[in-house]
Amino acid sequence: MITLALTGSIGMGKSTVASMFAEAGVPVFDADAVVRRLQGAGGALVTPIEERFPGTTRDGAVDRDALSSAVLGKPDELAALEAIVHPAVHHERTRFIVDHGDARALLFDIPLLFETGGHTAFDHVIVVSAPAEIQRRRVLERPGMTAAKLDAILARQMPDAEKRARADFVIHTGGDLAETRAQVGAIITCLELATGV
Repeated sequence: MITLALTGSIGMGKSTVASMFAEAGVPVFDADAVVRRLQGAGGALVTPIEERFPGTTRDGAVDRDALSSAVLGKPDELAALEAIVHPAVHHERTRFIVDHGDARALLFDIPLLFETGGHTAFDHVIVVSAPAEIQRRRVLERPGMTAAKLDAILARQMPDAEKRARADFVIHTGGDLAETRAQVGAIITCLELATGV
C-alpha cells in the first residue's frame, strides 16, 4: 500500500484535488472533515474543548468562529487546542487505515502537514498550489473571511514556495479543472508504473 499525503496552504484547491483522487478510486482521509465531525453535535471533542475554552460551544457543538477567536494569534492557546485535537485525529486515521487495509493506495488530506512535522510518515507528499492572487481571491470569497483573518492563517502556514520545494509532486490549480484532473491522473499513472500497484 502506498500512503500519499496531500497538503497545501488555504485556498489552494486541496478539497477539489482530493475529490479527484477519490473519483479515481483512491480512499481519502480528510483531516478537516474528521475534525468537523468530532467538533460537531455530539462529537467526542465538544466536552474537552468547552472545558479548556469555556464559551466556545453552543447547542452541543463547537462554535468554530468562537474557537478560532480564542486561539488565533495566541500560540499557547493554539498549542492547547492541538493537544486536544491531534490525538483524536490520529486515532481516526488509524481506524481509516485498518478499514481500507486492502487498498492499493490511501490519500491523507492534511492542511498543516509540514507545519506539524507529519510528512515523514508518508511515502509521497503532494502539494497543491496556485498563484497568490488566485489563492487570496478564493479565500476572501468564503463566508465570514476577512483579510486580517486570512493574514493570521497564512502566518501559521509554511510559505507555498517552501512547500513546493519539499513536495514529491506538485499539482497546480491556477488553470481549469481539466488541467487539474490531468495532473491527478498523471500522478496516479506514475505511481502505478513505479510500484506495479
